[in-house]
Amino acid sequence: MLCGLFAEVLRLPSVGVDDSFFDLGGDSLLATRLAARIRTVLGTELDLRTLFAAPTVAGTAGRLRAARRPRPALRPATRPDTVPLSHAQRRLWFLHRLEGPSATYNVPLALRLTGALDAQALCAALVDVIDRHEVLRTVLPETDGVPRQIVLGRDAAHAAVTLADLTGADHDEVSARVRAAARRAVDLTRELPLRAELLALGPEEHLLLFVVHHIAADGWSFGPLWRDLAHAYTERRAGRTPELPPPPVQYADYALWQHELLGDADDPDSLLAEQLRYWTAHLRDLPDQLTLPTDRPRPAQPGGRGGHLAFSWDAAAHQRLAALARDCGASVFMVVQAALAALCTRLGAGTDIPIGTPAAGRTDEALDEVVGFFVNTLVLRTDTSGDPTFRELIGRVRDVDLAAYAHQDVPFERLVEALNPPRTAARHPLVQTLLTWQSAAGRDLELPGLDITPVPAGTGTARLDMEINATEHRAPDGTPAGVEAAVEFSSDLFDRPTVEAFVARLRRITDAATADPGQRISQADILSRQERRTLRERNDTAHGVPDTVLPRLFEDRAATDPGAPALYYADLTLTYAELNAAANRLARLLAARGAGPESVVALALPRTPAMVTAVLAVLKAGAAYLFLDPDYPAGRLAFMLGDTRPVLLVTDRATAPALPATDILRLVLDADATVEALRTLSDTDLTDADRRAPLRPPHPAYVLYTSGSTGTPKGVVGLHRGCVNRLLWCSRTYPWHAGQPVLAKTTLSFIDGTTELLGALLHGAPVVLADSLTARSPADLAALVARHRATRITVVPSLLAALLDGDTGLLATCTLWVTSGEALPPALSQRFADALPHARLVNFYGASEAGGDSLHAVADGPDVAAGTPIWNTHVHVLDAALRPVPPAYPARSTSPAPAWPAATCTAPPSPPNASWPTRTARPASACTAPATWDGSVPTASWNTSAGSTTR
Repeated sequence: MLCGLFAEVLRLPSVGVDDSFFDLGGDSLLATRLAARIRTVLGTELDLRTLFAAPTVAGTAGRLRAARRPRPALRPATRPDTVPLSHAQRRLWFLHRLEGPSATYNVPLALRLTGALDAQALCAALVDVIDRHEVLRTVLPETDGVPRQIVLGRDAAHAAVTLADLTGADHDEVSARVRAAARRAVDLTRELPLRAELLALGPEEHLLLFVVHHIAADGWSFGPLWRDLAHAYTERRAGRTPELPPPPVQYADYALWQHELLGDADDPDSLLAEQLRYWTAHLRDLPDQLTLPTDRPRPAQPGGRGGHLAFSWDAAAHQRLAALARDCGASVFMVVQAALAALCTRLGAGTDIPIGTPAAGRTDEALDEVVGFFVNTLVLRTDTSGDPTFRELIGRVRDVDLAAYAHQDVPFERLVEALNPPRTAARHPLVQTLLTWQSAAGRDLELPGLDITPVPAGTGTARLDMEINATEHRAPDGTPAGVEAAVEFSSDLFDRPTVEAFVARLRRITDAATADPGQRISQADILSRQERRTLRERNDTAHGVPDTVLPRLFEDRAATDPGAPALYYADLTLTYAELNAAANRLARLLAARGAGPESVVALALPRTPAMVTAVLAVLKAGAAYLFLDPDYPAGRLAFMLGDTRPVLLVTDRATAPALPATDILRLVLDADATVEALRTLSDTDLTDADRRAPLRPPHPAYVLYTSGSTGTPKGVVGLHRGCVNRLLWCSRTYPWHAGQPVLAKTTLSFIDGTTELLGALLHGAPVVLADSLTARSPADLAALVARHRATRITVVPSLLAALLDGDTGLLATCTLWVTSGEALPPALSQRFADALPHARLVNFYGASEAGGDSLHAVADGPDVAAGTPIWNTHVHVLDAALRPVPPAYPARSTSPAPAWPAATCTAPPSPPNASWPTRTARPASACTAPATWDGSVPTASWNTSAGSTTR
């Protein structure tokens, strides 16, 4: 008897006792149907976990003896005055009332009928079918906000079926008619949920448009609906009235039975309460959103527009998937679900992956031939943490799915109410990606004397971010024969090429899983050859840079226009000649005190012209400067001094008392002895003969320390070569202009302070130097911009927001804004565009360890990108396994990374003409540690000009 039930459900002539249900084409939905048949015929309940554990007839038979008592059977019920909606219907009804009539939940079917069609007979048959299934002639009005089912008579069915003559219409006109039918909205409170239109295109050419709202039919419904239609048409064509008795139960009976079956959630012994306990525990702390790479930010109010993309697995690929499923004791659906979850993880969605799937909901055999909406959405929470092998991941998926099927009765909307996730119109609750899997068995479309060809009939809408619908085909003997699939995607988020790439990756990762189930999910290659070529091309940044040092560039500028203003501070203006002369005198004094190439000079000075002079002087002497911010804690300053052991500490009388005690030689700039010594020195430019050793591009220019987010600050040595590369690139891409003032307000403890100061001075743009107090006040900074008509400023996004909060009229002269150091929120970028439409906002991304900014992009309203590499810089975005991620991968955050062990620092490929520092443990530019994107994905960048090193 059990062999017969297996064969019946699988639509096979026979099944042997040792044949596996899943090897013969069974899936989760068919397993649910088998359980219903066993309940009816054998009077016992089959747990789906039992079937997966023992999928043969013999194995299942051996476990039925211990099966639990079956649930109550579904039978026709006495109808109350008010027939409630089913739980699934209530959710769609709520969305219908919330959003208004739309095509979002239309289910269209368009078929080209070729041959001798009896049009009147087909229209009459359509009325017969609508008449047989009450749900197709049911309207859903409401009273005091409570919806109810009202079944209309046969006359209403006649109005839902129309016949139109389109003989002679061209292809475009017919296509437009199909689109219009598929996208027509229906008011469920007063209109039938089904419309059928037969278009006569010629004597033996017709088009049948069949559109039903999802609230009245699911995918399974098309099987009994079409079988009834084929029978009714055959009879009507022969001039007979078809014998179509009412089905054993109607949808309204199911709705009443479902409410009784589930019981009250307040009753701890009810089925609803029991299953809710499982779901609330299993889905605790579920991520609010599955974040995938998108082409646009998620809108606050979705437009509902969608696209459709078809793809497939051929028979050979299907057979490999089936073999892996058999080997893992799983279904093909579970294998594909595991691959989808792995892909989401690889694309940056994290390791907690919620994927939705529809459960058929037809848990009673009486529902097999009933048209209606029985589907319930299950949340399949997939754990991809620990970088499992594909085999391990399939095992995890199998366990989760079987538990979900065992608790599939809880209506999705009740689950949402119980979990109460953050509600927003911007996204679907709990799941935003859906995977649907169904069998093609029993879905053949046949009418006597006609050839039937499906015609595309999309609604142009999308219910979720992404919905993958797959249909599994089997040969008559059950052999896998291919999978046809389609993706419905939200056009609010995705462009078609992005979805095409996603599908290609899904097929690539399923190929990897079937080829080697023992490999870890991080090892699967998800990049195409073209994408790898694109990554190489984007890193083709080689560019010639003069073999020079920073002081030479400044001296060339001073010689070009010595009388031009170089520095504005309060009421003081210094020309290039004056600033160069002061820096030369101090440089000679520093050289005499031991400063030179390969040495460090510490600077502890307030933000005055003396600080700028000292920076230039250190560079001219050939040493590297270490800036000690007087506002830093004494302990941090002491650590920095002890770590670098500078040859000199340059300060002033006001700052010196706050510095930690040290044996480092001090030079107090405003001490009488220092002033007198400077007065006697030459103000001409230094040559290598004046230095302790020749100054070359590979020599250090500055030392700075990272923020110390891992506990201990890390020293970074910036070289002349790297700094020159960055500043000359910037002058070409985002030029400084001679005579146009630039605001400098960033401490020299950060790389941005060096860039904004030297970048301007080397290119003739006078520096407007903000003192320490002004640098902390957005209002004072805005006033300083207005006073000097500054044209350029570098800010962190939080300061940008504060400046936009103030009087933006003061910022009118500033036409180039550079953001760095923090993530630039799209909303802030849009706010900037609205407030200062004449200005450009440039987003820089980089790390001190990589020589400063490595990526750049101009923000365009809410479109904020990390951008492309600067000259002579290679940038790679890596996943947690240090593998390159695809182009267009989401990159928004620059949050610090945790402490990374040395093992995570990887040697980059050897770029042409690269020159790597050798005096440190490792080049930081080859290390993944400096920063992460989206808080999880590290970046690796290295400057082929050897721009920096770490200590």
